[in-house]
Amino acid sequence: MAGWCLEAVTYNNEGALVRIARFPFVVGRDAGCDLPIASAETSRQHAVIDLDIGGGLRLTDLNSANGTFINRSQIYGSVLLVDGDVAHFGTTEFRVRHVEQNVFDALAVSASDKTVLVGREPLLSEHFVMLERQFLDMLRARAVHAVFQPIVHARDGRLRAFEILGRGQIPELPQTPMDMFVMATRLGKEVELSEAFRWVGLTAAATFAPNATLFVNVHPREMFTEALYRSISLLRAMVPTAQIVIEIHETAITHIADVKNMALRLQEINVQFAYDDFGAGQARLVELVDAPPHYVKFDMGLIRDIDRASPKKQQLVSQLVRIVHDVGAIALAEGVETPAEAHICAVMNFDLIQGYLAGKPVVPERGWPYPAGYVATAIGEVTTTITLPH
Repeated sequence: MAGWCLEAVTYNNEGALVRIARFPFVVGRDAGCDLPIASAETSRQHAVIDLDIGGGLRLTDLNSANGTFINRSQIYGSVLLVDGDVAHFGTTEFRVRHVEQNVFDALAVSASDKTVLVGREPLLSEHFVMLERQFLDMLRARAVHAVFQPIVHARDGRLRAFEILGRGQIPELPQTPMDMFVMATRLGKEVELSEAFRWVGLTAAATFAPNATLFVNVHPREMFTEALYRSISLLRAMVPTAQIVIEIHETAITHIADVKNMALRLQEINVQFAYDDFGAGQARLVELVDAPPHYVKFDMGLIRDIDRASPKKQQLVSQLVRIVHDVGAIALAEGVETPAEAHICAVMNFDLIQGYLAGKPVVPERGWPYPAGYVATAIGEVTTTITLPH
């Protein structure tokens, strides 16, 4: 057996569970309500919760002045509630909870001890994350898509590697990695989402690109942790014939000693690493020299419209490419979208190119457009007409 509660955040930011002890359960500003809310934004009798004929909860708005909202959408009439829904009565926020019987029983109080909650903000608050249960279920099932974007040689467009990127696949949840990580951050699940993207991606790689070089992303919260090394070791075993490269964003680098230790740990399991988004902030030249990576991925902010950039900017990027080569690393230009950009990248002696001109991210499936012999012809056409430095 279990019971229904409303979870609240009180005026001093402490949590509280309000037992729905009887039906109908009336919410409103009036002191006689089952859940009194001392807020001018709440009507005297604002809404009522009752048992539905199917055994679930049904919430009905009682023509309140400021509205009743479920998952931040205003309701008109009544709706069925499910565990995890976020409800606002006016501006006061609750989360619907289905709790075990022992928790439900522990919340039993006498009528004289009735909980009174106070509304706080003039706008809809966001103490709870909508669709939290669905998001956590998605993480547990690793129900995400992995997409592969090709990385090609700058001189002839031949396939060199793939970057594995994540996407959502549950319709009601965020779809882009940026939005997914925003939600994951609110729930403290950034690492789990990052691991899910890598797991699904390398599982697909075992079928579609078992011998490829595969770039995978790492969230800054994972960096330099034992959990990361264990995770990468497991993935290394999943695709033993592939070359795995983990991408490190420059903002995750705070101590050069950590990077040096990471390089040794990865070398033990035959995994390489890349500095990602190079040039997006400071250029990290000290780390580049003291802990040289296998690859340096130049941020698309440096590459976009590089063909129309000032001579000074073009000279700076060329010098950075030379420095990368001097430390023994491979220079990769990200975000290349036009033949003119590819042309200049080739002139600057970039080794690899990534971007829509090289190929768009796709889900590995039947009809896979990137076989081992794939060539980005648009790049080959513009680079074969120029003399490239050696």
